[in-house]
Amino acid sequence: MSEFVNRVAQSALVTINLEELLHPGERVVYDITENLFHGLILKEKDFRAFVKEHDWSAYDGKNVAIICSADAIVPTWAYMLLATKLTGHANYYVFGDLEALEQAMMQEAIAKIDVEEYRDAKVVVKGCGSIPVPTYAYIEIMRKLLPVASSLMYGEPCSTVPLYKKPKNV
Repeated sequence: MSEFVNRVAQSALVTINLEELLHPGERVVYDITENLFHGLILKEKDFRAFVKEHDWSAYDGKNVAIICSADAIVPTWAYMLLATKLTGHANYYVFGDLEALEQAMMQEAIAKIDVEEYRDAKVVVKGCGSIPVPTYAYIEIMRKLLPVASSLMYGEPCSTVPLYKKPKNV
């Protein structure tokens, strides 16, 4: 009787799970429209008073998308002032909607990856998981790893879709 051999476990494949790069903190939207006078105008004195008195600890550890849902002209400094208060409370914040927030966080996480860990490696980018990973994250990881990996695949180590194989030197 032959012994069962797990060839996947013995392979030199390195798996990247993009799901693990997603920050677990809650995603929230801060809509500056709530600070506009009649939903149209930002009054500097009132806005500065709000920023000074508001309990910013409500954003502790959260990921914040800052938007203006009204058709109003909001001066850039107002968003910058919000950033001064979110710093130290929010995990991450961006100007834009929740999708922009997710993309910015993922791009930052991928940028922090040390590509040398994947130099000449056979890499599998995990494709299935419990948390949906946006498509742009898969494109970004390809851009990051193509120059260093010997091969890149998508899926699971036991069932991969080959995407790239570094040409052999002539």
